[in-house]
Amino acid sequence: MAGSGIIIRYAVPFLLLALLPLPPCASDDRLLPGKQLSPGATIVSDGGSFALGFFSLSNSTTPAKLYLGIRYYDIPQLTVVWVANREIPATNSTSSAPALSLTNTSNLVLHDGDGRVLWTTKTNTSSSPSPTEATGLGAVLLNTGNLVIRSPNGTTLWQSFEQPSDTFLPGMKIGIKYQTRSGERLVSWKAPDDPSPGPFSYGADPDTFLQIFTWNGARPVMRSAPYTGYMVDSQYQANASSFTYMAVVATDEDIYISYSLSDGAPHTRYVLAYSGEFLLQIWNSNSSAWVVVRKWPNSMCNHYGYCGPYGYCDNTVAVRTCRCLDGFEPTNLQDWNRGRFSQGCRRKEALQCGDGFLAVPGVKAPDKFVHVRNRTSQECAAECSRNCSCVAYAYADLGQSLSKSTGDGTRCLVWAGDLIDTEMMSDTAGRDTLYIRVAGLDAGAYRFHLLYLT
Repeated sequence: MAGSGIIIRYAVPFLLLALLPLPPCASDDRLLPGKQLSPGATIVSDGGSFALGFFSLSNSTTPAKLYLGIRYYDIPQLTVVWVANREIPATNSTSSAPALSLTNTSNLVLHDGDGRVLWTTKTNTSSSPSPTEATGLGAVLLNTGNLVIRSPNGTTLWQSFEQPSDTFLPGMKIGIKYQTRSGERLVSWKAPDDPSPGPFSYGADPDTFLQIFTWNGARPVMRSAPYTGYMVDSQYQANASSFTYMAVVATDEDIYISYSLSDGAPHTRYVLAYSGEFLLQIWNSNSSAWVVVRKWPNSMCNHYGYCGPYGYCDNTVAVRTCRCLDGFEPTNLQDWNRGRFSQGCRRKEALQCGDGFLAVPGVKAPDKFVHVRNRTSQECAAECSRNCSCVAYAYADLGQSLSKSTGDGTRCLVWAGDLIDTEMMSDTAGRDTLYIRVAGLDAGAYRFHLLYLT
């Protein structure tokens, strides 16, 4: 629906939060060493868009469970975008009030009235600065919603954008570092009234660097198309003048997705809901409510492996359905005709080592691939052709940006097992041409063919 100017509205259960009265603390946007942030006070970003303070959920017991979080400050709908002490809530009483402080070792520490540490940033600083050196140390809430600890010389020592909760804000990154295979990951709330970590997470694939997953525990429930070299993934239009741009960025250290907004755009956020849905929400000032512009999964095609091995979901037709790749047929025709596709498809004829490849354009490449580096298109084809166990391959030129960052601007993917989670895509970004080894096709032949209904 990009560029359509149409907003689809869904009835979404919003967070019903009962925030403690949070008057601004001298309108400060920062916390300095020797100061504390306690219940009833807030830190407000310089532009007034976000506030950091304590909140309690509406159905909490007495004494109330308190969480330290960042919320939108300039809209009437109370919406929390980041929570510090998700796993260990504080309690609020006259004898045991929690407080947030910034230590001289450059750490934010949240503790209860008994001194028990509920949460800390754990920055890697070797020693405490002198009183003179600590003059410029501070924790600042930026108007992007990012809480950062800055050293006296302005270096960022820690930031909440690198420790996200369930919300993906403009300017935030979700990616993976090449060396450590670690990166930012969204984690859902357990329930609308429980911000503790839920079962769903959203982040980059640590095994390949090339795709994004939503997981339920360790089980994949949704997967993006593998990276094909596009730099602007997509754009979503909320109205005639408001755009959201998603980009894929490759650096020397990592590859990540991030997004930005057009000038004058309303508050926009992605959120991983407790249900596992990934929502794009835009604030509507006329109705004073969040509007869901897009959500994933938005069809059965988005569910991981829905059509089973060697099946694909056709996302280009009005009535989306599972089909078999060319050269395959339903494994269980009776179940297939009844709409039960999990067993997928099987080959009509057994493969021979000399069989050739069929080119299938416009697909989301399957999962479970091996990334072979530094190959040309011809070398990628040869890599699969000479290996009798290779059933498919796909190639993409990732462009100069990735080549400069990693020394390899190519992407050769090969498959030796079942082809799972394949999709005929309606979006142009992320489309691949998949070359499938098909029985009876002469070696060296690369025939193009459109997918068809089996």
